[in-house]
Amino acid sequence: MFTGIVTDVGSIVLVKEKKNLRRLRIASKYAARSLSLGASIANDGICLTIVAKGARGKGSWFEVEVGAETLARTTARRWSKGKRLNLERALKMGDELGGHLVTGHIDGLAKLIRRDNVGDMARLGFRAPADLSKFIAPKGSVVLDGISLTVNDVKGDEFGVFIIPHTLAATHWSALEAGQDVNLEVDPIARYLARLAEAR
Repeated sequence: MFTGIVTDVGSIVLVKEKKNLRRLRIASKYAARSLSLGASIANDGICLTIVAKGARGKGSWFEVEVGAETLARTTARRWSKGKRLNLERALKMGDELGGHLVTGHIDGLAKLIRRDNVGDMARLGFRAPADLSKFIAPKGSVVLDGISLTVNDVKGDEFGVFIIPHTLAATHWSALEAGQDVNLEVDPIARYLARLAEAR
């Protein structure tokens, strides 16, 4: 589990292509000793498993493997060397829950359809897949590229969020442009409530 609070922006330094599998080496500011083999780590919101690690200057590198299903459903299929990624290590018992409960299981892709910069902030408008838009509600939570955000407004399949200066500085979204896809995870509570309503 994660919170959607990005704690580092890493970058892909090596890509190894295998049959139905892509192995990535990612450089980060995390101390190597703080990473464990077999641990989960969110990369642009995608929960992946650390399969190798090592020290890199004052930081570290770690490797993850991305399977065919994840490549088909997420932006990971387009990642290449130099790609920057929002990173978050998995929650530990007793950690502060600063965002909301996040699984790291991507539901689909949302497309940025407009960006209005407001000083050092940004108002972003996205279009969600029709089958996921029903889980997105004003004042509800959503995760985009691993960032926990509050939904400001919803109209049909479109929804808006407002990005504060800290979030722009702490993530790679300062470079996000209209037309780009992002990984979308809807609030699991909304999904469970919808399923309960269907069952009734």
